[in-house]
Formats: sequence, structure tokens, C-alpha cells
Amino acid sequence: MAREAIYQQSGDDDDHRDDPGAPQTIQDTRLRPSQMQEMVGQGDVIERLRIAIDAARSRSEPLGHILFDGPPGLGKTTFATVIPHEMGTSVQLASGAGLKAPKDLIPYLTNVEAGSVLFIDEIHRLPRTVEEYLYTAMEDYRIDIVLGEGVNARTLNLELKPFTLIGATTRAGMLSAPLRDRFQIREHLSYYPIDDLREIILRNAAKLKVKVDEAATHEIAFRSRGTPRIANNRLLWVRDFAQSRAGGKVTARVAVEAMEMTGIDSLGLDKQDRSYLDTLIRIFDGGPAGLEAIAHTLNISSDTLEDEVEPFLLRSELIVRTRRGRMATSKGFEHLGRANPR
Repeated sequence: MAREAIYQQSGDDDDHRDDPGAPQTIQDTRLRPSQMQEMVGQGDVIERLRIAIDAARSRSEPLGHILFDGPPGLGKTTFATVIPHEMGTSVQLASGAGLKAPKDLIPYLTNVEAGSVLFIDEIHRLPRTVEEYLYTAMEDYRIDIVLGEGVNARTLNLELKPFTLIGATTRAGMLSAPLRDRFQIREHLSYYPIDDLREIILRNAAKLKVKVDEAATHEIAFRSRGTPRIANNRLLWVRDFAQSRAGGKVTARVAVEAMEMTGIDSLGLDKQDRSYLDTLIRIFDGGPAGLEAIAHTLNISSDTLEDEVEPFLLRSELIVRTRRGRMATSKGFEHLGRANPR
């Protein structure tokens, strides 16, 4: 088989802040690793995958089905494109949102080559009927196609070539248990430590031919929320700022000025994050306050706050969620330079 991956993509992506689900751009493709040895971070996941890949190759069998779960931007799609390269096979890319009926899935299944990879992003968005259609395809490499209707209907059993299904999801709990259990390998991707993000920034700066000093990589990494995709976005913006205002060289001062221009503070909070925290502290005296009350005060939907703003504030220990509502922590007061009335 050709070692170059064959990419096919369907469906639309979610619209999230920091571009976690946006379509791939030229920059995304350029900065994304193409081999596993180029990947930084997630060392335990990489080690387990290497073992599985080596074993499958030695037996000349397809790799077992794999499910990646975790927050956006941590490398699920990168793993899905690197694994076929390691296996020396091709890959088809699909989106769970675009597979609305079994007929949408059939072209992908009938086009799989022996040992190739079918990658379904946001697999938790598959309708239940499509999920059930995958059961026999994953276990028996077979699908049943119904031809005709009523008493004239007949079933066509179509044999598939052995393939590997790789699923990626930000909400593993939304997958049905029968589908989850059919993945032999399940890996959860966690947030990256600062040192790994710095290494990613250094490598990608070299690809972009940008001069970045060591202190600048720390500033960018520390404000990237532990997420490589956000780190790349920050790097691209700092590069543009440096080329326009600083002669192209990225120093710590240039990186800080670039971040402050877009409202990114020392912890990685943006304007919306700080507005939430400021409203909770200034108007609600640090809480407890209900999510709906905060949302109405900010004139932002509660879903946006719960899905996009609160996760990082909770992870940064700036707020807590209690039965009575949201409350700012001492660290939250300190970050905004406010006295804690409690």
C-alpha cells in the first residue's frame, strides 16, 4: 500500500472558541506532526500505541479499533493521521456530524482497503442508527444493506476488508456502551505540561522560520491553557506581531505585548474569562451565584459560559461550583487584585 495517506472529509465542525473544531488550514497541516517520533507529550499513550502497532505489523493484521477522548486541541486528530503512517496504510476522514444515516456511512466502509484506517471525528454525534450499523462492521467486517421496501425487500450481506476504526470524541460519556466496548484500545488525552508546550513551540517556530528566544517560549506556553492547538494559535499571532512591530524576532517582551494586545493575561485568561470572574466578584461579592444570573448579567448564553468559560476557570482553581452556585476562590480574588470579603 502507498504510505501517503488518502484524506477524505465530510460534515461540518463545531464552532468553539480558540478554534478547537475548525476545519484544517494550511497552517494546521504544516505544523501537525506526520510521524510518531515527531510528537511531543502524551508519552504513555505513545508508548502503548507503539506496542500495539509493532504487534499488529508483526502479525500482518490490522490494528485494533481505537477510541481517543479528551478536550479539544490535544492531538486526537494528529494521532489519527500519524497511526496510518506508522502502519504504512491509508486513512479516510469523516465527521460524526455529517453521518446522519447509514447510507452516509456505506461509501466509507465499502472503500476501505485491507488494514486501512477510517477516522470518525466527534464520533459521539453519530445517530443511534448509525452507531448500530457500525457494530457488525467493527466486529465481523460485514454490513447488511436492505434493498427495496415492504414484502419485496431483501437483505444484501456485504463483506468488508479488515480495517481499523479510530474514533475521537470530546464527550466519551455520550457514546453508547455497546459502541464503546467495541474499541479494543481506549486512550484519554490529558493537558500538556509547560515543558512539553515549550518544546512544541520551539519545533513549530523552526518550521515557521521564526526566531524565538527561550523566555518567549515560556510566556507563550504558560498562556496556552495546556493545549497544543492554542499554543500554535498564540505562536502564529506572536509571529505576526513580531514581524509587524519588532523586526521579526520574538522576545519575552514582544510575546507579552502581543498577548496583552489580544487580552490574554499571565494565566491565559482572555477578556471573556476575566469578565466572568470580575462579574462574579464585583457584582455577586464572589458568590455563590447561579449560572443563569451570571449569564444574564454578562448578556451571554449560559451554555457558552458553561462549555467555554468555566472549564478553564475551574481547572485554574479560580472558581468552584457548589450546590448553591458558583463561587470565586481566594486565588480568583488575588488574580484580579481584589480583596476577599470572606
